[in-house]
Amino acid sequence: MLVLVAPGQGAQTPGFLTPWLELPGAADRVAAWSDAIGLDLAHYGTHADADAIRDTAVAQPLLVAAGILSASALGAIPDIAPGAVAGHSVGEITAAAFAGVLDDTAALTLVRKRGLAMADAAAITETGMSALLGGDPEVSVAHLEKLGLTPANVNGAGQIVAAGTLEQLAVLNDDKPEGVRKVVPLKVAGAFHTHHMAPAVDALAKAAADLTPADPTVTYVSNKDGQAVATGAEVLERLVGQVANPVRWDLCMETFKQLGATAFIEVSPGGTLVGLAKRALPGVKTLALKTPEDLDAARELIAEHGA
Repeated sequence: MLVLVAPGQGAQTPGFLTPWLELPGAADRVAAWSDAIGLDLAHYGTHADADAIRDTAVAQPLLVAAGILSASALGAIPDIAPGAVAGHSVGEITAAAFAGVLDDTAALTLVRKRGLAMADAAAITETGMSALLGGDPEVSVAHLEKLGLTPANVNGAGQIVAAGTLEQLAVLNDDKPEGVRKVVPLKVAGAFHTHHMAPAVDALAKAAADLTPADPTVTYVSNKDGQAVATGAEVLERLVGQVANPVRWDLCMETFKQLGATAFIEVSPGGTLVGLAKRALPGVKTLALKTPEDLDAARELIAEHGA
């Protein structure tokens, strides 16, 4: 059984969209999306520097566009035949497009509004996120709460992401939980999936009200609790609420295991989720779509493990 997943914010790197735009029709699709959302995706994906694409309002639509573009290079979702789809944080919107809950333009429109709303919320207080590598999850969570931080991403495979004010994160850097090897600041511009994002929830709810979601055509696994969601209305409701609530990627991976996953493909800019899967899903074949050079290997996995 094949799982198709999409990465979250922080996976972007300067120029990562460049090789994908060389595929037939890709530049035209991205230009149309750019016109629809009022953001030059091609510019930011090819020429912008790391600081420019760190901007939440830019990074989020850029990631969703890259995910949809790279997946479509593999073929239509019915041809890829994943047994389940999921995305980490903003990648959930990419996954909603995979599952047919939103069409491509609706997904890009929603994520553009999401990014703007979360950027506005992040501007209220200087906040950020840092990954904890190693340690016992229960010990780490208790320590974070003692410091006033939120375990915003519980990623499994020994990784938790802390979120809070920059002052709180500075304290964490000097006062790591027992067993944690390293604290790594992430390339994000706010404390996402925490109470700091509450103002963005209202804005996103208004944006979602203009959409007409369809029910998923493939099993859609939610970050909220790792459970499969059966209706488009509930997918959309969860996408709105998840902005201010922790990502439980560990539970998503447990669900992949229970569903019988044998292969795991992460769309562009892939790598982060494959790294987690390699540690948490032993025996499952993994592949990250970094450039179009990875497409042939991905197609082989699809031929072997697709439904």
